Amino acid sequence: MYYFYVLEFVRNKKLYKGFTADLRTRIAEHKSGKSDFTSRNGNFKLIFYEAFVNKKDAVAAEKYFKTGHGREVLKDKLNHYLGEV
Repeated sequence: MYYFYVLEFVRNKKLYKGFTADLRTRIAEHKSGKSDFTSRNGNFKLIFYEAFVNKKDAVAAEKYFKTGHGREVLKDKLNHYLGEV
């Protein structure tokens, strides 16, 4: 499986969007500081992920959700969560 995922940073509420073939390992890498962006922004929560059978679909999802329209669609998907924050 391949995954598109979203992390939310506790301190500043920034969202990080990424793609991986191994979600558990990738989250562990973020926690260990192996990612420059996540190491600069501190603690985070995994707030969303989608699983795909095809790698190209997961990569396309990451690319889409990083666009202006994609950010709006993601905001709608997470409306209840983001509305509570």
